[in-house]
Amino acid sequence: MAPFFSKKAKAEMRSRKRRKQNAATADEIDGGGSGEYSQTSNGTKRAANEMQSTSDDSDEPRNKKAKMINGQVTIIVPSNLTAKEAKKFRKDERRKARADGVPDDKIQFKSQGQHQSDEPSKELTESTTKKPKKSFPRINDLLSQHATQKKLQEQTAKQSAINDAVPSSEKEKYIAIDCEMVGVGSSGSKSALARASAVDWEGNILLDTFVQVPERVTDFRTHVSGVRSKDISPKNDKAMTHSQVRQAMEALLMDKILVGHALKNDLSVLLISHPKKDTRDTAKYKPFMRPGRVGGKMRPRKLRDLVWENCGLEIQRKGVGHSSVEDARASMELFKCVRGRWEKELIGKSLGGGSRGKK
Repeated sequence: MAPFFSKKAKAEMRSRKRRKQNAATADEIDGGGSGEYSQTSNGTKRAANEMQSTSDDSDEPRNKKAKMINGQVTIIVPSNLTAKEAKKFRKDERRKARADGVPDDKIQFKSQGQHQSDEPSKELTESTTKKPKKSFPRINDLLSQHATQKKLQEQTAKQSAINDAVPSSEKEKYIAIDCEMVGVGSSGSKSALARASAVDWEGNILLDTFVQVPERVTDFRTHVSGVRSKDISPKNDKAMTHSQVRQAMEALLMDKILVGHALKNDLSVLLISHPKKDTRDTAKYKPFMRPGRVGGKMRPRKLRDLVWENCGLEIQRKGVGHSSVEDARASMELFKCVRGRWEKELIGKSLGGGSRGKK
């Protein structure tokens, strides 16, 4: 006759059996066996070499079933535990992790099956933790930059000596201007004068004022123009009206040689004109221009690039709004670099044109 066991006795037997199985599993993991786990009633266990030991690292918990992935400590909860036993297991392991200095937000628990499916691959883990390689400049590039900078400094010093020798009466002839615009109209594509500036040969400010814009501004272009709403408001007493700026600019440019970059835009928004023979537009000076992508028609270049290459000056820095005073001074400095050659070319053209006219 088979022995009789009560329900309570059967429950105790099952509990003892589970504890023995858990103890055997923990012993195998702690022992770091070289092979795979044996087949048990709960299915095939994970290979021991996949359970990385963390006891040698002072920054990771002592739990052998824990694994550090991208700074996150993952603790594997055996799948054959009851709810009560699993709760106690998590509590004990969390206490051990805290003792090793691991914060609670870096601890996560996963069951064995979940761990197998969610664990990132070795290649993915290595790619996310791999440090980027440091980029170092090539020695040839550094030498080339140094040579270019040295050559530019020599040219600048030579040109500065030439400019210093220019008579004061000649310097007084030149005035550089620049304007900043804002967008008006439904699409903001139409430009309205917002700021006007003029400087002399030495860069001294002759005129610098914001301009009141009576109509509605749809695009302030602040990232380019540096103009804000309050600067051009009709309520701003320091800002001049368009007619006042126009009259002041015409008076300054009377019998003067006008210098600037892309002067067509500035003269158009100012509603003034200037004799072509007295205009020095650095955007249209051929040595400063470059051919199009497929050759053919020459195209103007940016003032920022030309000033840096020819004068070693940095303007229109990224993230900073443009300044019409700075751009006017830059145009004058760029013109100074080629003034002698430019003026000789104009004299030669005028003499050639005169001789052809006499014939």
